[in-house]
Amino acid sequence: MSTTDLRVLVLAGGLSYERDVSLKSGRRVIDALRTAGIDAQQRDADVSLLPALRSDPPDAVVIALHGATGEDGSLRGVLDLCGVPYVGCDARSSRLAWDKPSAKAVLREHGIPTPDWVALPHDRFSELGAVAVLERIASRLGLPLMVKPAQGGSGLGAAVVRDENALPAAMVGCFAYGSTALVERYVTGKDIAVTVIDLGSGPSALPAVEIVPRNGVYDYAARYTAGLTTWHTPARLSPSVAAAVAEVAVAAHNALGLRDLSRVDLIVDESGAPQVLEVNVAPGMTETSLMPMAIQAAGLDFGKVLAEMVARAAGRAAA
Repeated sequence: MSTTDLRVLVLAGGLSYERDVSLKSGRRVIDALRTAGIDAQQRDADVSLLPALRSDPPDAVVIALHGATGEDGSLRGVLDLCGVPYVGCDARSSRLAWDKPSAKAVLREHGIPTPDWVALPHDRFSELGAVAVLERIASRLGLPLMVKPAQGGSGLGAAVVRDENALPAAMVGCFAYGSTALVERYVTGKDIAVTVIDLGSGPSALPAVEIVPRNGVYDYAARYTAGLTTWHTPARLSPSVAAAVAEVAVAAHNALGLRDLSRVDLIVDESGAPQVLEVNVAPGMTETSLMPMAIQAAGLDFGKVLAEMVARAAGRAAA
């Protein structure tokens, strides 16, 4: 079956805090696939989804859902139960990448550098005494610190803490978006995002994107508000550092058992050494998202890349 014969369903929306971003990603994916000659339709992940999959199953699904629905593995597990193939990693790998502390532990086991961290559920935070716990965290990891939800994306609930007195407020803000906080040592350096794709010859890293937010923190506003962030593609790295970043990104992709695509977020510290912060299995596809930037920088066509991934997903089902 040629790609132009494929019928593709793009899932976008959901009920997470990232719904608006997901809808924008979905529209961008639809436009790109249609430009590539593929019949693509969009649907939300609601009560109408399973009856639609049963009555009129697509050849493949593209998951443009962000937040838990698209990234915690649950929807992928349901698609597996329905026998519907999809672009991206399987349910198990998605669950692993979604939980940042678990993913960081796997990266560390594989010798992939990632900043020191502690994961703190809200219940433990309260039971053990907030003041004592925060004092110990600051003493152990040092300042500054990055506080963010252990599960989540788009910079929601994330804050850089440079003064110990600001740590309680950062924790409260984090807990508004998740029940567990990830507190990690803040590494000064360049914010870098590397898209990893596999079009049939194994995972490879696209040109890195360097992120320069105006206020110094790549939070939700900086990601999706025009003028608040400058991106450099390819990143302003020496050839040796760029090669090291690409190697670490592919290693992280493989260590977590991912397939088709991922976006690896890193910091290149002042010595030029990359450290992995997190790995996203459902990268944004909006006009200001990093994966489309990287694809363009590589001289590739966004729609054709998606079409190839869709064809590979449909082929897995046929096999």
